[in-house]
Formats: sequence, structure tokens, C-alpha cells
Amino acid sequence: MQISLSSAQPKAWSGTVLALGIAEGDPNGWIPAMEERFSISLGDWLEQRKFQGKNGESASLQLLNPDCSSLVLIGLGPLEALEVNSFRLAGAAAARASKDQTGSLGLFMPWNAVDPAQAVTVAAQAVRLALYSDQRFRSKPEPSLHPERLELLGPLPNTLSSALEAVHPICAGVELARELVAAPPNSVTPSALADSAAQMAREHGLDLKVLERSDCEAKGMGSFLSVCQGSDMEPKFIHLTYRPSGPATKRVVLVGKGLTFDSGGYNLKVGAAQIDMMKFDMGGSAAVLGAMRSIAELRPKGVEVHMLVASCENMINGSAVHPGDIVTASNGTTIEINNTDAEGRLTLADALVYASDLEPDAIVDLATLTGACVIALGDEIAGLWTGDDSLANSLEGAAKDAGEGIWRMPMHQAYRKGLKSLLADLKNTGPRPGGSITAALFLKEFVKSSIPWAHIDIAGTVWSDKGRGMDPAGATGYGVRTLVNWVCAQTQQAET
Repeated sequence: MQISLSSAQPKAWSGTVLALGIAEGDPNGWIPAMEERFSISLGDWLEQRKFQGKNGESASLQLLNPDCSSLVLIGLGPLEALEVNSFRLAGAAAARASKDQTGSLGLFMPWNAVDPAQAVTVAAQAVRLALYSDQRFRSKPEPSLHPERLELLGPLPNTLSSALEAVHPICAGVELARELVAAPPNSVTPSALADSAAQMAREHGLDLKVLERSDCEAKGMGSFLSVCQGSDMEPKFIHLTYRPSGPATKRVVLVGKGLTFDSGGYNLKVGAAQIDMMKFDMGGSAAVLGAMRSIAELRPKGVEVHMLVASCENMINGSAVHPGDIVTASNGTTIEINNTDAEGRLTLADALVYASDLEPDAIVDLATLTGACVIALGDEIAGLWTGDDSLANSLEGAAKDAGEGIWRMPMHQAYRKGLKSLLADLKNTGPRPGGSITAALFLKEFVKSSIPWAHIDIAGTVWSDKGRGMDPAGATGYGVRTLVNWVCAQTQQAET
């Protein structure tokens, strides 16, 4: 989709679909203006649809007009209550209303009600991402018609064009993450994830190292390797690196959980566990791969970014790990596996040890780790655990700018006792109450205390059954925009 600025006003713009953001009560008089332009009466029609410009309302009208085929009115709520997310939601609504039409979409909003650069950026992202449709696995793909051009209308300075340059790279990263999460487990295997990283490295000049099973054995990654004992798929430990063209004053590590399928092992997922959906247990790896895709194109200065994914399957055969087995992680910590379905933290343990050895300025891991986090925060908010206030603030700010819900959770050290084992250094799960907290405390054991570290549990946010905002039903690509915003903020800190 081509995205551009246009100084045309709604009264004069010509194209296929004209979408107008209407504040509650229409204080700017755009409805009378449209009645005059198209020689129609909208009052009774809008009354029938109970459209008053309230937040979330929309109304579409087909026009017999050679200059404009459709008129879309999008409710924004009170003008004084507008915020950045209002523009994101309005952009998504405009995109949905323009589906099945080609040509151009003109979007007019009161851009100056917030920071105009931010407003046009999030609206443009929302339009592209809301139009996303995954047809890869259909024998006869359904027609996917939508406008090829987006014009952001109004008296906007041309300098805002530079703000739009990041839209396509960021959306490409989100779309990659969606494709990886949505694909079935016989398509996205550990080897396929490594292949995706290799393709990205070739196309964007990144450095790639893939550790095979023997390499992981040599490094003592007994925690990670225990998870894949029952799978025919070979594990892959993926290390992808972005290096800036100039000097790097900061180094950060993004770690993603990479379970391409999670049966639960001998603690088999049953009942409401939705075992068929455990293809999305690699949502953390998809997020960090998607973020690297965006970062590779944006080329932020002054920051070196490492991405780690310890990828494997958790399956059952005669060689699979038993409940009660004791394994040794690469830092020498022994772990009693009292639940084979708490496998993600076992893979992350060795990944976090590896990340710490890189001596970064910060480590952030993303993982579909616990059902307990979904119970606590639902499916629109991820949980954030960190003992570092500065890191927490920067991630919360990055998530807010991305429109991705996040909430800081407690690292209650007293719960650490729930991980005590009679025989080993740790158990891999604690009591059921506070399960997402003890999971974070488990991971903390494998990060050097001198390194700022944050854990983000995306178990609820990685998938949407019905769709929400700019996300169609299915994989959301959650986390990509937050990570990209956070990494780019490191660039700004490096410059200052």
C-alpha cells in the first residue's frame, strides 16, 4: 500500500473511499459539508443508524458519484478527549470499511488534536495492519480487495512525510510475526524458524549463528535440551545480530520463547487447554524475529541488538523427559522438572544464561509463558516483570506508544520459596497461586544480577479469536511495535 500526505480537504478530494473522523456532536460541521458536496441528506440516515459521533461508531454510505464511491463516517467521541489511540482505532475502522474496494482511501482526522506526526503514523499503521489477510494455506485463496493507496488528508506539513517512513518497516515486522504464529506446527518448525532468521540475515545484512544440538550439548544447555528429548525435530538455538553502521554505545538482547508446538509432554494438555492452539507457543520468538525484521530496515544508530531463540518442540515418546527428572542448566543450576508442561521456562533458562554472557546493557524476554497471566490480565494486556524501575518505565512508555497493553506485575521475592526442591536447586514450577510470579522468579535465577532484565508474558495477547482494533482474528503480532519503539529509544539515549 502506498501511503502519502495530501493537502486536499474533504470537500475537494477525489478518490474511492473518503473516511472522515467525526467528533461527538460534529463541532466542525463536516456532516453538513458532505451533504452539500454530494447533494444528499444525511440526517435521517444517520439517525436510523444512531450515529452521533461517539467513540467506536461508524457509518458507511455508497455514493453514485464519479469523484468518490463511498463515504465513511467514524465516531471519535468528544474532541477534547481525543488521544493517540483514537487515531489508531479510527484508522482501523476506515480500513475495514474500505475492504472489497480498490483505488484510494482518503482519511481525514483532526490531526492537530494530538502530536500530528504521531497521529498520522499510528493511523497509517492501523490501516495497513487492519487490511492484513492470511491466504497462504488455502487451495483457492479468497479475493482480498482493498485500496492500494492511502492518502492522509488535511493541512499537514510536508515534513511529516519522514514520520511515515517507519510505517512499512514496522508493519512488515508485525506481519512476519503474525504469519509465524498463525502457521501450523508442521510448517513452522525449529528449522523453519532458523530458515526465517537466515533469510532475514541475507536480505538485511544481519549476522546469524545457529547452534545445533551438539553445540548446545557442548555449552551444557541441559535445561533447553531436556524439553526436546521426545521430539523428532532437531532443536535450533538461533542468535541473530544487528550491528549499526557506526559505533554502538549500547547493546541489548531480545529473547523469545520458541516452542513451535507444546503438547505438554507427559503432563499432557487436556480439557480446556486447547492443545490444537499450541502452535502459538512460539509467539515470543515470532515477536523478536518480527522486531528484528523492522530494526534491520530502520537501521537505528548507536545500538547493537542481539536476538536469541532456543527453539524446539515439546513432544512425547519413549525418550521424553519424565516428570521428576533433574536436569542441569548451562550455569550449573540443577532443576527438578515437576511439570513437563512448564517447559518454556526451561528453554528460556539457557537462553538467558547465554544472553547474560553477551554482557548487554539490558535483556528483555517475551514468552507465552503462563495461563495464570491470562487469568490475571485477560487477552489485551501483557504482564511485565522486572526489578529495574528505569527499564520498566521505558518498556511501559514504548508499549503505550505502540498501543499494546502492558502492566507491571510484582516480583514478590517471598514467593521464591515455592520453587525450592528437596533434591535440586530449583523446581520448575511453584504453587498454583501466583503462578506467573513464580515463573518470573524462576527466570530471574538465570540472569546475572548486574544486568537490567525484564520478562513480558504475552500468553493472552498473542492471539485474538474475534479480532480487536487493528488486529483481525488470529495472530496479533503483539510485542513487535513495543520492542521496536524500545530499541529506537535506546538510540536516542545513546545520542544524548
